[in-house]
Amino acid sequence: MNIKDHPQDYQDLKRAVGLLESPALTARLSGLIGSPVETAIKALPDVVAKKINGAVAAALHSSADAALWSLDNSPKKPASTWLHKAYAATSGALGGAFGFATLFIELPISTTIMMRSVADVARSEGFDLRDFATKQACIEVFAMGGNSQADGATETGYYITRSFTTQAMQQLSKELAAMAAKQGAGALGSLSPGQLGKWLALLIEKVATRFGVTISAKFAAQAVPVIGAVTGAAINALFTDFYQDMARGHFIVKRLEQQYGYEQIKDEYAHIMGKQRAG
Repeated sequence: MNIKDHPQDYQDLKRAVGLLESPALTARLSGLIGSPVETAIKALPDVVAKKINGAVAAALHSSADAALWSLDNSPKKPASTWLHKAYAATSGALGGAFGFATLFIELPISTTIMMRSVADVARSEGFDLRDFATKQACIEVFAMGGNSQADGATETGYYITRSFTTQAMQQLSKELAAMAAKQGAGALGSLSPGQLGKWLALLIEKVATRFGVTISAKFAAQAVPVIGAVTGAAINALFTDFYQDMARGHFIVKRLEQQYGYEQIKDEYAHIMGKQRAG
């Protein structure tokens, strides 16, 4: 079966490429605050920069279960993207109103809202929220930061990001598969909750290194004295909108891979991306 014989699916793939290869989140933040966000990141105190990675990992851990449990498992139900942006904006406004000291308190809240919005998109694309693979795919979204004009072609791209998380999990996969075999289980799906938890913890650790970069940019932007509550709300809404776009593209691709096969969709993705860049 060839995706080119199904015009709607091919248009969906083109849409996914456009979303997933869009400008990086840091570039969008720079446009919002009116100056390069990299300058603000360099101004962050060292103690804050060190604290961010730990806070990001903790926020991803706590948000993964809370976000999926809070949604009805109704695949194909339309996503409420505007509602999650409104929740995120409210959270950001509170963080902006009470200053830099509240940002670490606000981070788990905003991350849970963003994770919930990602899961909402996954559900709308037909994915089962009770499936461990869906939970894993939701977490993977936060490793995606968008395309940076400063990067070379070999350092960008959706499938490059996916290979980052895939390679990180390969060794653990072998370890857990061996454990499953000893227990008489034939697949990773037969692993115990504790073993799956170990898998998830490593995935979150790897994703947090990338998500932490964008969160550092968020902290830096909100730490600017003139930001205030209004821009704090705008920053959170921008973040939520961005990860909703990443989720939409990600789950479109995964849906199409299930239907047409991984290699065909990967090859066609590269072809569409090449045409878009050439144009």
